[in-house]
Amino acid sequence: MEVRYATNPAATKTYDSETLRSEFLIENLFVPGQLNLVYSHVDRFITGGVIPTAEPIKLEADKREMGADFFLERREIGIINVGPKGSVTVDGTEYELDTKDGLYIGLGNKEVIFKSADAANPARFYLSSTPAHKNYPTVKIALSEAESEHLGSITSSNERVIHRYIHLNGVQSCQLVMGMTLLKPGNMWNTMPCHTHNRRSEVYFYFDMPEDGLVFHLMGEPSETRHLVVRNEQAVISPSWSIHSGVGTNNYTFIWAMAGENQVFHDMDMVAPKDLR
Repeated sequence: MEVRYATNPAATKTYDSETLRSEFLIENLFVPGQLNLVYSHVDRFITGGVIPTAEPIKLEADKREMGADFFLERREIGIINVGPKGSVTVDGTEYELDTKDGLYIGLGNKEVIFKSADAANPARFYLSSTPAHKNYPTVKIALSEAESEHLGSITSSNERVIHRYIHLNGVQSCQLVMGMTLLKPGNMWNTMPCHTHNRRSEVYFYFDMPEDGLVFHLMGEPSETRHLVVRNEQAVISPSWSIHSGVGTNNYTFIWAMAGENQVFHDMDMVAPKDLR
């Protein structure tokens, strides 16, 4: 498990591109036959990716970093399959996940096993985990069952559909809020006008991008913006004080996960474009 420590805005505005990437960008989540995890001290997020091939892969706790006997001893987790069909078995109960289906698993579940339906065409499970204080039921969320909202327009290049999987009006959790945004063809901007939410942090995971596609992810304080060049299946850790917006070379999809003081999706401190620097 890789560990990332939290940083502050005063230090961040002095970073060069290499330092920004090493602090905030997660580049190599998906490796066939492996489970890769990054532990961030920003709201204690754990972000991960797993591609089970010939053999199933079990979710294990890193005892040194987590101080736990099993991964969900004091945590909850949200999972979205961004690849072909697969399944997640939770304490003996199997949940089949098609492309873009999600799964919430609550605190206290001891065994989580990932498996692909076809080892030659494996599933790709994206994971986001946060600390938890009580157990909520394990729930599968099919893409068709997620709460959906159509936003934006082609004239501002941000027509998109937001799918909310884990949220106050849907699948319940202790603090994790998780969903997915799909940009329509011909649209490249996300979360613009942008915002911050000093009461919670966020992790963005970009995918459904062509091999030569990229996103310029905007971050930093509104008066001290920076950017990260992000490619397919890479994630960005976004501290509470940072904007989190971006523009791509083509349309793309991203998964967002939030944690912090509350779970109110629309609790945002909006930033007018004229105030960005």
